[in-house]
Amino acid sequence: MKTENLEYRDVEGQCYVGFLVTPDAANGAAVIVAHNAPGVSDFERGVARRLGEAGYFAFCADYIGDGAVLGPAALGARLGPLVEDPSRVRGAMRAALAALTAQPGVNAARVAAIGYCFGGAAALELARAGERVAAVVGFHSSLPVNRPEDCARIGGKVLIQQGAADPMVPPEVRTQFEAQMNAAGVDWCMILFGGVLHGFTVPGSEALGMPGVAYDAAADARSWRAMRDLFAESIDRN
Repeated sequence: MKTENLEYRDVEGQCYVGFLVTPDAANGAAVIVAHNAPGVSDFERGVARRLGEAGYFAFCADYIGDGAVLGPAALGARLGPLVEDPSRVRGAMRAALAALTAQPGVNAARVAAIGYCFGGAAALELARAGERVAAVVGFHSSLPVNRPEDCARIGGKVLIQQGAADPMVPPEVRTQFEAQMNAAGVDWCMILFGGVLHGFTVPGSEALGMPGVAYDAAADARSWRAMRDLFAESIDRN
């Protein structure tokens, strides 16, 4: 398995630095990993390595820029406009998709996008922009509900996995998201983990001291299995 940092640019010339994993026995299937809010960290690189071990090309997409990992002071200013209008992340995600599909051996028809926290919204925005993505998986994901008309552009399958007790994505937002998915005729599923909070896939997330954030080993393991099940019926098929 080969790993490397990969620099790429969007159409406006903004530089991004992603992390690419090339599996030893590739079959063409590939996964974009959109990071938790601060940036591409050891967590996302670990996810990519795990996907690589399972035979997927995996690419951690940097939607912050320059490979930066932001601290609390800088995070709000950088992420605020994206949260206000998640469609602003589309240029960065399109650039990541282009960088991934340009790799020798990647089958552009067998690409999935997964994301964590706001990265889940970033993965969804790639599909909502009409890009060719066979599957989208969000883990404790922000749910973009602006521009509902864009949901009709989603061509792949969607799986959202949330903590039912996550205060950052309350039930009314989930309900709004559900209505938009149904109205657009998307093949979608949402799994709720009872009593589980935000950040449930990130070991040690409760150490951040943020209310409503905690790791949950059972939800972490179950959500990974559910993702692999979706891959089996989407990107794993030739």
